[in-house]
Amino acid sequence: MNFALAGYGYTTGGVLFDPAVPLENAHIKVHGSVFAYARSLNIGGLSGKFDMILPFAWLSGSADFQGQTVYRDVSGFGDPKIRISVNFLGAPSLPLSGFNDYKQDFVLGASLQIVLPVGQYDPEKLVNLGTNRFSFKPQLGFSKAAGNLQLELTAGVLIFTDNHEFYQGKTRSQKPIGSLQGHINFNFPKGIWIALDGTYYWGGKTVLDGIEGNDLQKNTRLGVTFALPLNIHNSLKFYFSTGVSTRTGTDFDALGVIWQYRWGGGLP
Repeated sequence: MNFALAGYGYTTGGVLFDPAVPLENAHIKVHGSVFAYARSLNIGGLSGKFDMILPFAWLSGSADFQGQTVYRDVSGFGDPKIRISVNFLGAPSLPLSGFNDYKQDFVLGASLQIVLPVGQYDPEKLVNLGTNRFSFKPQLGFSKAAGNLQLELTAGVLIFTDNHEFYQGKTRSQKPIGSLQGHINFNFPKGIWIALDGTYYWGGKTVLDGIEGNDLQKNTRLGVTFALPLNIHNSLKFYFSTGVSTRTGTDFDALGVIWQYRWGGGLP
């Protein structure tokens, strides 16, 4: 089964750029669109998925850097993401007709996401929509169903390559960032569902030309997601998230809506 998604989001008080960039008093607004494609896979009888995401954003605002106020107004593509996922336990690959009899219990799966450094990037600017480096994020997660309720927990680690064209020709590396993500989902009739989302991530100290920064990240975010199917092909998803505690990095509110269109896999 194939899926095509498009979304629009708004962020205030935070940014899409690297949260460890050494800025203070950032007041930056980001309007962003996200285009995505996903395809379900049969991997030796196991259910899997391939997806890719291409963001486009408009960013404007100001921040303080080394005691001076700097301004930025830029638009362009961010770094695209590709990911492959597979469920090892509890979710076999099924035809469309098989979902009528499928009842979830315990599902265990894993994924690997790769971020490609092809987004907008200017080495003479601190604030960019791209990061000019590869990153890799392996994740392991499980989901447990109890009636209409689902509990999900995912653990992952984000690993970075070096950026050899950081601001003013410097080389910048960053240590891995670990993350824990949890969801409590409640399913309503006709495919409607709502979820309470929580994320905690830590790590990510940076090293600039061999000098380690005082920028260890320890951040917590909470959010809510609401999904509303319109018909067999179309659905809408609304989301909101906000920072709860932030040691270093982005502290922002995010609000967005995603339209999803699906086709293939036996759909009429």
